[in-house]
Amino acid sequence: MTRKAKNTEEPFLKKFKIFLILLLILIILLGGIFFWWQWTNSAISKKSSIVSQTFIVKKGESLSSVAQHLEETGLIRNALFFRLLISFEGLENKIQAGSFSLKPSLSSKEIVTVLTHGTADIWLTFPEGWRKEEFAQRLTANLNNFDQKQFLQLVTNHEGELFPDTYLFPMEASPSAVLNLFLNNLQRKFSADFEQILAKSGLTKKQALILASLVERETKHEESRAIVAGILIKRLKADWPLQIDATLQYALANSKVSTSKSQLDNWWPVATAADKKINSPYNTYQNKGLPPTPICNPGLSSIKAVVYPQATDYWFYLSDSEGQMHYAKTAEEHNENIANYLR
Repeated sequence: MTRKAKNTEEPFLKKFKIFLILLLILIILLGGIFFWWQWTNSAISKKSSIVSQTFIVKKGESLSSVAQHLEETGLIRNALFFRLLISFEGLENKIQAGSFSLKPSLSSKEIVTVLTHGTADIWLTFPEGWRKEEFAQRLTANLNNFDQKQFLQLVTNHEGELFPDTYLFPMEASPSAVLNLFLNNLQRKFSADFEQILAKSGLTKKQALILASLVERETKHEESRAIVAGILIKRLKADWPLQIDATLQYALANSKVSTSKSQLDNWWPVATAADKKINSPYNTYQNKGLPPTPICNPGLSSIKAVVYPQATDYWFYLSDSEGQMHYAKTAEEHNENIANYLR
């Protein structure tokens, strides 16, 4: 009788499988401990810090960008692990846009809690073509205890420089801080190239902003702006009156405010034929040249139209009830347009 050989491989395989299972358990355990440490411990050290940083999450910013920014500012140790931790908690889409006060001593978990539980800031949009008073009304309606009177005093000489855009404001923002945001944004958008080009054409920055404000209020469509800017510049150089209804509207609103001492519901009243005779430096029917200040706060498109005006043979334009522009080379043609589109 032949004895069957003993299978020595089977015990070895069993021991190897047990070893793999134990190794896997150890890896999971160590990984869990590491993730817990990353989640609960300070971003840069165990040393406590009471110095806060203002950390801003931009509107539409990705989780990857936020995590990278947190690492760069020293608020977390590692952007990759921070993203993994957030994904593990299912909070990828919960981070809110805004500015947050964060301390280096906060744990990753605490930072996530702050970023996902709201901000004391608010996003406000200011359309192109608004007056400073309209800016003030929106700020007062949305910020806490905003001092409208102080703001209007600060912006007295800054009509045209409150750059229309969407801004993130702390709810307790002061009038001076708000004004600085507007002015700094304009400084970024009004490039050095613009000023060099304007200097060659004989226009200052202030004159360009005045012209841009006129273009902003006189046009509704992108394609019209450069043409209208070209017409206005040509009339200026020819020493013609600009004859702009929007400047009359600005003058009329100014007069109503100074008389009533109260805010208006309509800052752009319709100008009539009789209004063309009012006594005001903003009456561009009676006075040649530019009005003394911008009549609104123009957007980048209108500013560019003044920097890069389109030369044409036209001397006149009007806008019909649909906002469509009609141009004319002569007074006769312009009168025909008035008869056809405004009566």
